[in-house]
Amino acid sequence: MKKTITLTVGIAMLCALLLLGGTWVYARSQAGTEAAPLSLGSAAPSDETSAAKDSAGSSGSSVDGVRDGVYAVDTESQAGYRVDEVLSGQDVTVVGRTSDVRGEVTVEGGVLTAASIEVDMTTVETDDSGRDRQFLRILDTGEHPTATFVLTAPVDLSGLATGTATVQATGTLTIKGIPHEVTATLEARSTGGGAQVSGSIPVTFADYGVTAPNLGFVQVEDAGTVEMLLELTPSDG
Repeated sequence: MKKTITLTVGIAMLCALLLLGGTWVYARSQAGTEAAPLSLGSAAPSDETSAAKDSAGSSGSSVDGVRDGVYAVDTESQAGYRVDEVLSGQDVTVVGRTSDVRGEVTVEGGVLTAASIEVDMTTVETDDSGRDRQFLRILDTGEHPTATFVLTAPVDLSGLATGTATVQATGTLTIKGIPHEVTATLEARSTGGGAQVSGSIPVTFADYGVTAPNLGFVQVEDAGTVEMLLELTPSDG
């Protein structure tokens, strides 16, 4: 009986070591392999951008700023999150992405006067389905399937007249049904008929009623970044 117990304990310890060892190997293999942040550099300029630049002449002058009007978020847009975690003693950056992004922005007199962006959180995916299921549970996506950003102060876009512009946009970010005032750093460029905008918003999970997971072998940081890359085209409406 004693030998049986000893053997059982030994097998259990061996399984635990193999699990931890496998997790460590996985963490080592993933370190530094995460997707790059969403940025204008990761978005190919549209055909309209190239055409507009060509029409500007050989002097290489920049495309004019974005025209006044209402613009819709195109289906080629992306959004997601980036967060650091320690997995079996290894630093790993987790990136989740979705292309289920919609919304609308309004430009008047060269000023961004309104913007509303909505992201379907139920379709955000990383490289691990188990992590994705936990993400859905933690954010209670059954009750709150979307996250939104709504602009609360106008943003001057005059810098687009000379090329790419970096601006700060104040707004309300709502996650898990909880709104919180944030400042998004946006980089934008005109594309002749519309615009491309990349953005990042630092978030602290506690602001949205979220406790960062700590499962022993994996510990998630208590803050991360929301990222977006928006393709804006003139709205048919």
